[in-house]
Amino acid sequence: MWIKKIEEYNPNNEQERVDQKAMIAFAKRNSDALLRDNLVAHFTSSAIVLNTDLSKVLFIHHNIYNSWGWVGGHNDGDEDFLSVAIKEAQEETGVVNIVPMNKNIQGIDTIYVSNHMKNGKLIPDHVHMNVTFFLIADETEKLVIKEDENSGVEWFALEEALNVIDEPRMRPIYEKLFNRVVRMKKQNN
Repeated sequence: MWIKKIEEYNPNNEQERVDQKAMIAFAKRNSDALLRDNLVAHFTSSAIVLNTDLSKVLFIHHNIYNSWGWVGGHNDGDEDFLSVAIKEAQEETGVVNIVPMNKNIQGIDTIYVSNHMKNGKLIPDHVHMNVTFFLIADETEKLVIKEDENSGVEWFALEEALNVIDEPRMRPIYEKLFNRVVRMKKQNN
């Protein structure tokens, strides 16, 4: 079962240990945890898309959050977090050749989402129980804006990417994930 992937994840820090417990408890109590029909919280899959030498990250400029950030989306009932992350990355960037760095979850986070309008409908305050993967893409592929979701798609140097994030609550999440990329890069050299 998909909950087992969350249970088997080895948290990176105290925040992830606490979030892991919350995610598991929520999933076990809510049969609709993978569906956005659950208006309190639901699972999402995101990705940090990196170039082949791990020096750049591919961000989109989110329409709803008015900030640059990762790619990803709602699971909408799909238990395969990795395939959701890849599908969303392809749809949101136009890049076709995206592969997982590996099949491991690289981060977990519970993320508060403020109420907002989407397609003329009010989306209430809720929580995204997010699972993050690292994906690899060819930085020479053509980038395509998905106008209903983003207003930009761009590669940023990993060490500069935090400077373009306008969502204060997301900075610690990106810092945690970028630090993990840097550690992986050092291990490979």
